[in-house]
Amino acid sequence: MRIILLGAPGSGKGTVAKRLTAYDGSVQISTGDMLRSEVQQDTPLGLKALKFMVAGNLVPDELILEIIATRFELNPPSGFLLDGFPRTIPQATALDAMFARLGIQLDLVANLVVPEDVILDRLSNRRTCSNTACQEIYNLKSNPPGAGDTCRKCGSLVIQRADETVEAVTRRLQVYRSTTEPLVEYYTRTGQLLVVKDLKTDDVAASIIRAAGAHACI
Repeated sequence: MRIILLGAPGSGKGTVAKRLTAYDGSVQISTGDMLRSEVQQDTPLGLKALKFMVAGNLVPDELILEIIATRFELNPPSGFLLDGFPRTIPQATALDAMFARLGIQLDLVANLVVPEDVILDRLSNRRTCSNTACQEIYNLKSNPPGAGDTCRKCGSLVIQRADETVEAVTRRLQVYRSTTEPLVEYYTRTGQLLVVKDLKTDDVAASIIRAAGAHACI
């Protein structure tokens, strides 16, 4: 499968990507993870990105695209799930141009639609292992951590990320609506959009698999 995953923060893109990866071996490509990896490895691209990050500025689209292109050129995956990019129309058009240059054909763009009250509940109750080598994720309601707010996997303390308080999540959703939701119209016009309103991970993954399979038969 060659898929872009869209959806607001807390819509479950990362979880669904992992489920789809387990299904057919497609590679989950998170631009955030790629960026952090480049920085940690002190690559030329990572050093460029770090200058913007240290200054508190967003990493420019051109640099993010260069990191993505390098990933596809050096180790091209037969199937991928792109999570976290694009987020704006200019990013989408630049990504389309990159795919055309590399001869990559998308199967579909899946937009995960989740009510905002569900997202607020999910993220405000999320807790993350403080051990950077672990980063196991918990939910106080559906998947609570161990005794004393510790990670059941490694024993480290679990924490609430600063961007997952109710106030922070509300701001993130506002930004999403203003900058990323226009992508829905963009990909609707290209005929690539699949809208998925299921809330359970298994149901979401099944809908995407069915649609990707149908597309492959066209």
